[in-house]
This record gives sequence, structure tokens and C-alpha cells, in this order.
Amino acid sequence: MSVRCETIGTATLYQADALHVLGILKARVFGGLLTDPPYSSGGAFKGDRAGPTNAKYVSSAHRDLYPAFQGDTRDQRSFFAWSTLWLGLAQPLVVPGALACVFTDWRQLPTTTDAFQAAGWVWRGIVPWDKTERGRPQLGRYRAQAEYVVWGTDGPRRLAGHVAPGVFRLPIPKEKHHIAGKPVELMEGLMAPMDNGPILDPFMGSGTVGLACQAQGRPYVGIEVDATYFEIACRRLQEGLNGTSSEAATG
Repeated sequence: MSVRCETIGTATLYQADALHVLGILKARVFGGLLTDPPYSSGGAFKGDRAGPTNAKYVSSAHRDLYPAFQGDTRDQRSFFAWSTLWLGLAQPLVVPGALACVFTDWRQLPTTTDAFQAAGWVWRGIVPWDKTERGRPQLGRYRAQAEYVVWGTDGPRRLAGHVAPGVFRLPIPKEKHHIAGKPVELMEGLMAPMDNGPILDPFMGSGTVGLACQAQGRPYVGIEVDATYFEIACRRLQEGLNGTSSEAATG
């Protein structure tokens, strides 16, 4: 398949399917894995999950603000198989003992932890992201206020290095570039205890992890299958490199 590659500063961006690119990257060079894959969630029934992402994850008033993204219509069995596959391809690419952080929501949390272990990673915990009261209210229910980071390591990891919070409380960005946009500060905080070396992000989206790496002077490798979001990520990273970006922390 065709692969487009762009280099922006110390960031290398690929437009292609993650399963293809992960299979051709050099082994044991990445200092950590930090990524936000499509959850294939957003509903209790198959029909809900199969809907377009700009209908599942945003209100009708904001439905046309963001382009839809791919890979979010898998049922539970195929989501587990796919997650195990990409996590298994990513595991040999990191340095021994490296940290891996994978975002998920409450519906896919159990499946993600299963896939994490089935792919060969050592599951070590869950880090909640408290989105504050900006999380969507639900009348007569609890506010949808949290997402989760499943984290672990490639085998044993020595007790040394930086300590990061076990819970991050940061609001959803007021201005987003992606339906599922997250704060740059959140990504910076999650990277704090990761080893030196490039950060691997197989599901780059609008490039938020890349911006966090740029802010910290870390090399970055991002992969995005969707051409529209790939262009957005390239633009954001180029603006950050040029010092022309007007955003402070948008996802």
C-alpha cells in the first residue's frame, strides 16, 4: 500500500494504516508508546457503534464542526482482535521496560486491558482522565466526565525516574481540531516518566501527542490513516515548529 511520509523537525509522520507502518518500523528504538485509538464505542447497540463518529461523539448542534474519522465501527470481538494485533506489532518496537499508555472509554476498558495483555505487554494500571465538569451532562444520570489510560510496560521495569500523577484533572479543550481532541498538557504529563527516545503514536489524529513531544524536545513518530486529519496534524506541528501557532493547549 502507498505510504506518505512527512518530516517536521524531529517528528516523522506517516499517512497510512497503522498495521502496515508498525510492521516496517525499526525494532527497539522507541522510548514509549502513547496513543488514542478509535474506541469503536459510543453506544450500547451495534447500530449505535456503526454510526458516523461526528454523530456518536458530539451533540447535534456541533455535528458538522469536525471531520469523521475511520476505524470506529468494530464490534466487540473484532475490536479485541484488532487491538491485540496492533499492540502486538507495537510491543517489539519499544526499548525493554518501556511504558505504554493507551486511551479508552468505560465501555471498552475491560476489552482494552485484555488486548493489552494478550499482545504481550505487562498491564500495570489505569490512569483516569477527569475531564472536569465540561464532560457531557446526562439528565437523570452521572455526567460523562472521565476517560481512561490503560498503562503497562514491555516486561520488567526498574523503579527509577520521574513520578507522574495517577489521575489527571484537565478540561476538554475549548477549541479542538478533532472530535476526540485532548489537552496537550495531558499528553505531556503522561510522557513524563517515559524513557528517552522517540514516542510512538500509531493513531495520531490531529497531532496532539506530537505537539507534546515538540514542547518537550522529544522525537516523535505518528501514524494516521485519514488524509484530512493527517493534514491537520502536519499543519499544527509545522506551526509549532515555526512558532506561529496561536493555540495554547488544544486537542
